[in-house]
Amino acid sequence: MFWHLIAAIVAGVAGAGIGLMLRSLTRKRLPKWIIPVFAGLGMLSYTIHYEYTWFETKQARLPEGSLVVASEEGEMLWRPWTMLYPMPLAYTVLDGANAQVQDTDQGRLGRFVLYRFEKQHLMSSVKSASYQLICTERAMFRLNEAGQAKIETLTELEADSPLYQAICEARR
Repeated sequence: MFWHLIAAIVAGVAGAGIGLMLRSLTRKRLPKWIIPVFAGLGMLSYTIHYEYTWFETKQARLPEGSLVVASEEGEMLWRPWTMLYPMPLAYTVLDGANAQVQDTDQGRLGRFVLYRFEKQHLMSSVKSASYQLICTERAMFRLNEAGQAKIETLTELEADSPLYQAICEARR
């Protein structure tokens, strides 16, 4: 977060420099208030750029074997540009390197961990949970800390969902 503050300040100083340069090129015909306006535009531009590239930046840093299985975009009233171009807010990652897939008499079973990354102001929060997927029924449920099923959180997956494809189809 500290580096984002520094980057926003640098963008503001660069914007102010552009405003100052425009004012000097017009032989001071532009009003003085153009300098802080350009500083504010520079800071706002950096912030918008960071918000829209957050997902790609975090995705590039994922370890090998990780797979993004879902992402969410959204709009915010206090960020009016998101009404036209929704910004990425969260994504879910499958830890494919540590996923355990077994072929049993009842069909293929997969145990895996999903990580959910949520963007909050200038930081991201991470939540993780263990799940089990029964491929023949396309039913996924959460596991508690002891590895036991919590059936009350049963989720049915579509056959074309990236999570189902990664666990049930890819390793055959």
